[in-house]
Amino acid sequence: MNELTPHVVVALMALGIGVAQWSADRDSATSRALALAMEAIGISVLVNVVLPAWIDIPLWATGWLALPESLAIMATLEWLYRVRQTIPAAPGMNTRTGDRLLRLGQLSGLVYGLLAFVAPEARLREFMHASEAYGWGLLQLGGFWLFAVPVLFASLTGLAGILLLLNRRPDQGERIRVLGLAVAVPFFTAGFILPRDLAPIAMVIGEIVFLVGAMHYHVLQGQRGQFLSRFLSPQVARLVSERGLKRAMQENQLEITVVCCDLRGFSAYAQAVPSARVLQVLREYYDAVGQLVAEQEATIKDFAGDGVLILVGAPLPAADHAQRALELARRIRSVCGELTRRWSQPQARLGIGIGLASGPVTVGVIGAASRLEYTAVGSAVNLACRLCEQAEDGEILVAERTRELSGRAGFDEASPQLVKGFSGPVPRSALAA
Repeated sequence: MNELTPHVVVALMALGIGVAQWSADRDSATSRALALAMEAIGISVLVNVVLPAWIDIPLWATGWLALPESLAIMATLEWLYRVRQTIPAAPGMNTRTGDRLLRLGQLSGLVYGLLAFVAPEARLREFMHASEAYGWGLLQLGGFWLFAVPVLFASLTGLAGILLLLNRRPDQGERIRVLGLAVAVPFFTAGFILPRDLAPIAMVIGEIVFLVGAMHYHVLQGQRGQFLSRFLSPQVARLVSERGLKRAMQENQLEITVVCCDLRGFSAYAQAVPSARVLQVLREYYDAVGQLVAEQEATIKDFAGDGVLILVGAPLPAADHAQRALELARRIRSVCGELTRRWSQPQARLGIGIGLASGPVTVGVIGAASRLEYTAVGSAVNLACRLCEQAEDGEILVAERTRELSGRAGFDEASPQLVKGFSGPVPRSALAA
């Protein structure tokens, strides 16, 4: 049993890492694939080293013992494939080559498993820990190359996939995890052929390297998720984490309500008080609005000086977007009204004005691979901004479509007003205090 202890430790460590990956990020398809790969590695060690020491396994049945190894190869490459799907590529960048390479690598892993049924003796005698009996002479064994070729090919396709993935500039957390796996894979691969007393050392080194990368990834993901949740709704932040930015924010046409708010008297205030105080005011303002936006499951599209542009009903559609937007506007008026009274100076007073408009818009991600921005394009965006410009301190101006969709009372009639970019006076209402 003492000879098996290192192998048992290696297997339990791999199984533990797999469970940790799954439990920490179970809703993420990428983390689930990676957890499956680590579980398969742990099971492979148990069934190929520990189990044969306890029971006598017929030669014809040993082909089944290769299935966890085949699964580990395929799941690892599946993880890389899924990570690639979550990272936007620059316009015109060829992404099919990397995807196809990874699929070929998975096919190679499947071939390895099938060969174990065709030539089980060659796998056991001339490949698994073959260096223990043959040393460098294993390179002259046909059985060694029969199984080494699909493993090496799968490893090379994985390395190529990693290099192509890094070329797309993933975020720091994903980059560290990918690089950790790239360093760990050679140690895992060496565990196939090294002598049984050295194989656990190589495997543990690989597990530690991978674990370091995974820890960095989850810490950075947690920090990013905490930051995103302050400005996006928690559902959107989770959607980005699970599906990636590209899939979560694909171009789409939705009817939404746009809320625009900005501070009244801010320019004069910025001239009258020290710049450090101005920055402190903006931080408190952004934090307050961000918290209110999250409560209504809305999304902040833009911070522009003292203005905030908010989308209610995107990226996640919401049938009651108009009602949510009106409630959000009420809360902003109440909370920010108290804040502006506290911030105001005798020589420079602050206030808050808000505009709302509803209508069909196109939402999606624009930008380059290095910097992306979630945006919305449509007349409702422009109208909300114009109404916000016209709103007095404490006033919430609401477009006619928003009032119709809300189906509620509590509006004060406001005279139609000419709005830049719109032909003719625009009907509008003021939300009662």
